[in-house]
Amino acid sequence: MAELRVTVNGDAIALAPGASVADLLERLKILSPRVAVERNREIVPRADYRATALSEGDVLEVVELVGGG
Repeated sequence: MAELRVTVNGDAIALAPGASVADLLERLKILSPRVAVERNREIVPRADYRATALSEGDVLEVVELVGGG
């Protein structure tokens, strides 16, 4: 089975074909609800993470929001 290659925060990552944004976050071990994902310069709504399939060559930026004081 061929791998799906995407770029996440500047790093190349290989995923299983058909992987979604939610699958990517699981792979990155990001469990926080305070995360923003941009795919090819467009924000992906949180409600669409499971339904948004990734494609070969996608460029993603994943930002985990951290509170502090």
